[in-house]
Amino acid sequence: MEMKLYDLQKVPWYESQLIYHALAKLGQEALVLVSPATPYVCIGFHQNAIQEVDLEYCKANAIPVFRREVGGGAVYLDGRQLFFQLIFRRDNPIVPKRKEAFYKKFLSPVVNVYRRIGIQANYRPVNDVTVNGRKISGTGVGEIGDCIVFVGNIILDFDYEIMGRVLKVPDEKFLDKVKKSLMENLTTIRRELGEKEAKQWDEERINYIMLEEFEKIIGPTERTGLDALVRNKVDKLKKIMMSDAWLHQQRKYKYGREIKISSEVKVLHRTHKAPGGLIRGDFEIRDGRLVNVSLSGDFFCFPPDAINRLEDRLEECKIERAEEVIRKFYYKGGIETPGIEAEDWMRIFSRS
Repeated sequence: MEMKLYDLQKVPWYESQLIYHALAKLGQEALVLVSPATPYVCIGFHQNAIQEVDLEYCKANAIPVFRREVGGGAVYLDGRQLFFQLIFRRDNPIVPKRKEAFYKKFLSPVVNVYRRIGIQANYRPVNDVTVNGRKISGTGVGEIGDCIVFVGNIILDFDYEIMGRVLKVPDEKFLDKVKKSLMENLTTIRRELGEKEAKQWDEERINYIMLEEFEKIIGPTERTGLDALVRNKVDKLKKIMMSDAWLHQQRKYKYGREIKISSEVKVLHRTHKAPGGLIRGDFEIRDGRLVNVSLSGDFFCFPPDAINRLEDRLEECKIERAEEVIRKFYYKGGIETPGIEAEDWMRIFSRS
């Protein structure tokens, strides 16, 4: 039996999420090609909206916020990101059991789409598509009902400024760090090809290529529209998933802030209340190493430049060696921070 194809292009923003949820809960296998008509923010199922998103900014700027039933992080989405959504029943024999094998198999069409339009993309384990080390597709896998759902995008262009602004961050300094990391580690078709050449690759042309590449793996598809059964399920889910109760489900609180840029890059903000004062660490983890380490807080330090020297020692350090570096520095570096011990700084990095 052929898998259904829903080539919908622009739809109301909430339908770009509710359709694949509805199909999964109905147990219907399908490939959905879609994009939102207007912008919104989407958070992962295990996140706290109030902790992850600047809800006041979003409300003031009429940017809706939606909680999906798939994991991952908060992201700003708009019509310049073309979504592909695959819904499989769990017993489908073409679905690999291991997640890494799953990603490798079903991200190969995405890699091929980029290559066919002139961008030399590559698959990077576990779930990234990259160009010269920069991520160029966001993806996620989740289990909904009796189905496995794989969602992702082809990025025509991206609003780095708004993405940074909609996120809940502790201060402007950390916001600047997030924006800088996004610019350095996330790219788009427009950035890679240039504005003039990128314009020729509109949604219709990209979707045509995506369909060709996905059909090489999933087989021929049956083009169809949303029937009454799916529409009815979408309407029912809309009442639940667009309610405040659904959005503001409380998850376990995280001390600090962690923003995933790609599978190999994270930007982190960590705080710890020690007897000698509040300490904080702002840093990135790239390929398992600490980068752009900034340590601060309301404590006393002797000599005054000691914390700067500790930052230098941690820079480019493998994350698993951070505690060793801190311990050696404290006991061999002649540093005094009354009420702040090496173990306090180690807590900043041990939760990473």
